[in-house]
Amino acid sequence: MAKVQSSNLGYPRLGEKREWKKALENYWNHKISEEQLLSETKELRLHALKKQQDKGIDLIPVGDFSFYDHILDTSVTFGIVPKRFNYESGKVGLDTYFEIARGKDDAVASEMTKWFNTNYHYIVPELSDAKPQLTENRALFYYEEAKRELGIDGKPVLVGPITYLKLAKGNDDFKGLLDQLVPLYGQVLKELETAGAKWVQIDEPYLATSFEKEELAWFEEVYTSFKNVAPKLKIELQTYFESLDYFEEVVKLPVDAIGVDFVHDHGESIEALEKFGFPADKILAAGVIDGRNVWRADLDAKLALLERIAKVVPKERLIVQPSSSLLHVPVTKASEPDLDGVLLGGLSFADEKLAELVALTKALNAEDVAAEFANAKAGLDAINGSHHRNNAAVQEAIRNLENVEVKRDLPFAERIRLQHEWLQLPLLPTTTIGSFPQSPEVRKKRSDWLKKVITDAEYEKFIEAETERWIRIQEDLDLDVLVHGEFERTDMVEYFGQKLDGFQATKFGWVQSYGSRAVRPPLVYGDVAFTETITVKESVYAQSLTNRPVKGMLTAPVTIINWSFVRDDVPDYVVANQVGLALRKEVEALEAAGIRVIQVDEPALREGLPLKRSRWKKYLDDAVYSFKLTTTSVKNDTQIHTHMCYAEFEDIIDTISALDADVISIETSRSHGEIIETFEKVAYDKEIGLGVYDIHSPRVPTTGEIQGNIRRALKVIDARQFWVNPDCGLKTRKEKETIAALQDMVNATKEIREEYKVTK
Repeated sequence: MAKVQSSNLGYPRLGEKREWKKALENYWNHKISEEQLLSETKELRLHALKKQQDKGIDLIPVGDFSFYDHILDTSVTFGIVPKRFNYESGKVGLDTYFEIARGKDDAVASEMTKWFNTNYHYIVPELSDAKPQLTENRALFYYEEAKRELGIDGKPVLVGPITYLKLAKGNDDFKGLLDQLVPLYGQVLKELETAGAKWVQIDEPYLATSFEKEELAWFEEVYTSFKNVAPKLKIELQTYFESLDYFEEVVKLPVDAIGVDFVHDHGESIEALEKFGFPADKILAAGVIDGRNVWRADLDAKLALLERIAKVVPKERLIVQPSSSLLHVPVTKASEPDLDGVLLGGLSFADEKLAELVALTKALNAEDVAAEFANAKAGLDAINGSHHRNNAAVQEAIRNLENVEVKRDLPFAERIRLQHEWLQLPLLPTTTIGSFPQSPEVRKKRSDWLKKVITDAEYEKFIEAETERWIRIQEDLDLDVLVHGEFERTDMVEYFGQKLDGFQATKFGWVQSYGSRAVRPPLVYGDVAFTETITVKESVYAQSLTNRPVKGMLTAPVTIINWSFVRDDVPDYVVANQVGLALRKEVEALEAAGIRVIQVDEPALREGLPLKRSRWKKYLDDAVYSFKLTTTSVKNDTQIHTHMCYAEFEDIIDTISALDADVISIETSRSHGEIIETFEKVAYDKEIGLGVYDIHSPRVPTTGEIQGNIRRALKVIDARQFWVNPDCGLKTRKEKETIAALQDMVNATKEIREEYKVTK
């Protein structure tokens, strides 16, 4: 009798200690050669494969590795390179590859946006004038490497053509482009089949979104073509991040296996399976281990789910796998020996998830895994029963939320007049989003402080000196509203996680956000409570150095939970409200200390939207509530700012207004100003800053470019509403380029102010 097999969908690229990131940045900074980069990344790649092999995973993904982003990999595989990078044909060189993502002096970087509702960013393909061609078979290269070096008969991973095109720009001729791509994909598959590959994983997460049923015909046509061109190659059509609206139709598509998410599906996948059944000629790849969160699986509950699935799909036609790629979680909790034992016992990072997959697979195959199951139960019982998840005061406060006022005293039109009276800002006021460059010196001082090489007093003196230096830089630049620079913070979410009860920071819990940018999401493992002021000291010190207003800088509840690993034993909105109550006290403390401009950033609000529109209203209502819970207790003349990025804002413009922030800043330059179209259709009554240059690229924009972005916005937004700012925080940029770009921004603004004096 055939056995149940285990499978993985993708493995973290970063390495246990961010070795991948360091190799990339050393190459970009000309510290290592291309040959060294290729050698170092190959070693990391093979190490990851060997770990999966040693863990006992049956179907090991290959080709999930990337030098930057898997969507960008797909673009260069098919020669889809924007014209401004002067590519003609053939294999895309590594430097051109990086230029597409990072930009260069005479060419802006391609747009970057969030991968569905995760915190991973992909490089948006640009299809205008695209003439697809197969430049290299990356999947074949990685398949043959794994087989040659480790004896692994791997499962090549591809991004499916429909998902790829749906995520791209300039896809107006969707069917025409699809018809061009499909034969090229077919060539990739045929070469894999010829090389001996048995399985290929083709990711089509678009299937888990809301779309018109007629679009299923594209999938039928595409995958019929693939089976015809490579009939011996088994195709696993992989979906993830949600349930399938058209489950009955999707499972009948002409492939050998269907991958379904049984974790982030709201219980709908098992219901659909039991309602519609499953074809007798297919394998069900059941995603039962959470690929996006870090909490230990309840193996007994997971096995019960698999047994329930097995009543519909015989065990010999089952594959056990994560709900998605493990790209979204850290590598191993073995790197966190200093964590509290109870918390550590409740965690499961990528390597531990592989072990969970193997344990469940063995259980289905009637092998003895009693010890693994008992250990999992003990770990979960300990954390669920701990005082961290049973804070009576926090739980009582949540029960009493109906008694908390979440409305400003005056409407916006009245309170903005009070704010203008004391702020006395010029037309088109300039500011930044919050952070300034975290130089090597800043990072070293923080490291020395954490290692106790320097004292608390020495570290605080350094932070104050750096804050004062940047206050003077901002004054010299003639910015209107200043920030303290956030030199004491490692990350805008992690920092708050270090200060609030119920959170835990990690040392090596790194995950990829975009390119070489890695973040350490804090662990929200218990009830969240305010214990001491978080930002007041630094904000007050910065304000004492200048007569210009300095913004207090906070991160809002939904972003904190979207960019954290949140406990999975209570609903997210409960955690968001706990965070909101805690931050409400911080906002009040800032105001009491004399900080009268307070920015509460919500950049992840849009990215957290459920993939199904039917779930949007509750999510957005909950998001607005937690934001107002945080911000509405201030006086009318205290100005509340917020910031958002990477989004199609037309979908949520009503929600943005409902937040009732006095000023909102929004990314616009990376998407080449497309958000401005929203304001051509919708009147917005509050003040707004549309980011006028892209901070994710090292290139310095010209004054003319920035003026072009400002002028375009002023066609649809009243100048009296408009603020001028960069797209996002400047933490990842270098000092020289930051100052140059901000100087261009201020100069551009001043020139336009002069024009308004003459013409308005």
